[in-house]
Amino acid sequence: MAAFEALFKDFSPRVRAYLLKLTRDGQAAEDLMQETMLAIWRKAGQFDPERGQASAWIFTIARNIWIDAWRKQKRPAFDPDDPALVPPPGPNAPDLLEQKQSGAALHEALKTLPQEQVELIRLSFFDEDSHSTIAARTGLPIGTVKSRIRLAFGRLRTALEEIK
Repeated sequence: MAAFEALFKDFSPRVRAYLLKLTRDGQAAEDLMQETMLAIWRKAGQFDPERGQASAWIFTIARNIWIDAWRKQKRPAFDPDDPALVPPPGPNAPDLLEQKQSGAALHEALKTLPQEQVELIRLSFFDEDSHSTIAARTGLPIGTVKSRIRLAFGRLRTALEEIK
């Protein structure tokens, strides 16, 4: 305790002057000096005299504390009303009902297609496979895959118009 008191008396004015030069604010320099001296007290066991002088170690701690304080100061204040932080509004009841009805109509229309066309639609639009991948998977020529998907769309369009 006596050693820390001597260290404090010797280094606190010098650390405060150093921090005053960095901050140009007397109160901030005083606060950062207190924080530095407290950090020195906590980290005293980490000091290694073989790596350098105590003064270099102390002023490095002071500089790091000043950098941390400066970074905190430069961060923008949190604004809970920032549009980027506000989640998008959820769908309202009419939109949800329309989506549900559209989904049901699509399922009904898919029932009118041959199973092979339903499978091609599923691979292309639900699994998001490319036409060449579908052709390789099914063993069909790519032109056949494209024409069957186009035919399936035409039948789906007709079926959906009949349902509505």
